[in-house]
Amino acid sequence: MADLILIPVLLFGVILGLYELILIHRDESFRGSHWLGHGLHAIFFMIIALFATMNTEFFLEVTGLLGSGIPLISNVLLVRIAVGIILNIKMHATSAVIKGGGLAARGMAEHWTHTIIVSALVVIAPYIWPFIAPLVPSYLGGLA
Repeated sequence: MADLILIPVLLFGVILGLYELILIHRDESFRGSHWLGHGLHAIFFMIIALFATMNTEFFLEVTGLLGSGIPLISNVLLVRIAVGIILNIKMHATSAVIKGGGLAARGMAEHWTHTIIVSALVVIAPYIWPFIAPLVPSYLGGLA
């Protein structure tokens, strides 16, 4: 049975949340208090998305859906990809609200590139964690 993963989720959540904040939302040209508020928002939702992707197998096993044969729901990779798509939509919806009707300073193409990179990192996080875990101290959920 798969284990529930918590500490690595928080570690990746802070790292990817800051990545989202710095790289993606610099396109929005933040000023003043928006920086802190949006930073907390980005990290909070990143942790939720990573919790979903890194614990997909655990929850599918607990609910009995892993071997149920139900298309889309019983496939771990498809569930993780769905979480990535939802996260991507959430990031674009947030940036649309924050822009205040103006276009991003760097253009939408780069903004799409950044959100796809972040979403892909969230989807592949469970697959790269076994390679990173030996380098991370045990008090952070690693194996070192």
